[in-house]
Parts: sequence; structure tokens; C-alpha cells
Amino acid sequence: MKTKLLALLLFAGSSLFAGTHVFFGFGVGAPAYGYYAPPPPPAYYAPPPVYARPGYTWIGGYWYPAGPRYRWHAGYLARPPYRGARWYAPRYYNHRYYPGHWRRH
Repeated sequence: MKTKLLALLLFAGSSLFAGTHVFFGFGVGAPAYGYYAPPPPPAYYAPPPVYARPGYTWIGGYWYPAGPRYRWHAGYLARPPYRGARWYAPRYYNHRYYPGHWRRH
């Protein structure tokens, strides 16, 4: 009997702190769709072919969206994921960002 009374008091006491939350909000302005244009790429150069290994491709540096900003991803050597694959660099076109990807050539 005491445990039931204690449980009842616990539930009743905790409901005192559970209040209703009411929120009314409105927005002003037009919704923003897509990304803004990335900044121009910094000046850098690909390493000389001496450092390239056979079967690797140079992927040039590019900007990519990270939240509300763009971040720079430096160029690197990469091995294509399958034979005949070609790297298509990321691009920004018509207020949209299209990420880079590998495609069969």
C-alpha cells in the first residue's frame, strides 16, 4: 500500500512541472533554395609526374559545401574505383551544387 501511494505521489508531483508549450511563429522573406557560388579556387599546382604512381589520377582541388559555408578540399592522387572510370569534378550551376563523381568512360 505504501509503495502504491509513493508511486502515485511521484507521478502526481512530476506532472506539476510538465507544462504545455505554445509557440506561434511567422517568417518574413522568401525561402532560400540552393547554394551561393563558391569562392574562386586558390592558386596551386599539381605535383610533377615524377610523384604520380601508375594507375593513379590527379583530382584537382575543389570547394564543397559544409553547412552554410564552403570548405576547400586540396588536390590529391586517387586510384579510379574501377577500370575505365573517369573523374568528373564538382560544379556549381544554376544556383545548385553538383558533387564530383566517378563515371564509366
